[in-house]
Amino acid sequence: MSVFFQLAVTLALAVGVSAGAIAYFRAVRTPRPPVGVFNGSDIFMMMGFVLALPYIYLTLPGAVLPVVLALVFAGGLSVGYQPVIGNGRLRWALIAVLIASVLVCHVAFGETAPPYWVANSVVVALIVVSATNLNVQGGMRLKNVAWFLLALTAYDAFFAWVVPLTQELSDAVQGYPYAPAAGLRIGEDLGAVVGMGDLLAYALFTTTAYKAYGTRGLRTGTALVTLFGAVAPVATLHLVAAVTDHAPTLVPAQVFFGPAAFLGYRYLRRSGPERRMADVPHRGTAASRGAAARPGRARGTAAEPVR
Repeated sequence: MSVFFQLAVTLALAVGVSAGAIAYFRAVRTPRPPVGVFNGSDIFMMMGFVLALPYIYLTLPGAVLPVVLALVFAGGLSVGYQPVIGNGRLRWALIAVLIASVLVCHVAFGETAPPYWVANSVVVALIVVSATNLNVQGGMRLKNVAWFLLALTAYDAFFAWVVPLTQELSDAVQGYPYAPAAGLRIGEDLGAVVGMGDLLAYALFTTTAYKAYGTRGLRTGTALVTLFGAVAPVATLHLVAAVTDHAPTLVPAQVFFGPAAFLGYRYLRRSGPERRMADVPHRGTAASRGAAARPGRARGTAAEPVR
């Protein structure tokens, strides 16, 4: 029962959040920051931020950590959904309701109750969807994502199996609201949790693959997220438990997904260069409708995604 529960929840979150990022990408255009294009230096800086963030969290006093996380969540939602809800007062009112709902559910039902995890997962999913699009629409390419995920694979493996920093961070947020993860727990017996970083990795790869190669990229990204983001980690967790009679506390999903995503990028690039944001039709715009009426035009105005 546990394996099917974990697989169902993990698969729903991994594929669902990726689908949400694609839907946002198709419907909303975020302001493009004046930073040029992503390159190796940007990836290096991102890895530096990823490396530093757990240490920052672990240095905070226990009571301060949920306050910081709540502020980070609120700020992320405000920036990410400004293009969707232009009215600042309305946007912040809705954010306040979302953030407060997590705290209320935690206090009223506890950290293992389904209401808390549903509320927290909604907030985390919304942040991942917006953060994905801020990066992808801001110029991040599939090549950048592939190399970033490969570096993240080494990071996750080292801090899960050599220096248990990931487990320390997980232990630090136990008992507090605003966990940087999504999932579902039902009592002490059933539970499935996916880290925010893993969800961001899945959404980033799927969305950049779609931007770069259209339907072909979307199919590849969804297949890799399903097989190596959901099925492989859950199956390995239970296989190790069956063989060793001891369930591991942590299986870093990026050990499976990172290399698979990199190979997926190498496979997709064989079909040609990546599309730019300017080449992707925006649903509902005049340019998109005009492109649909002129399917024979150049690649930059093609109505159909590259296959």
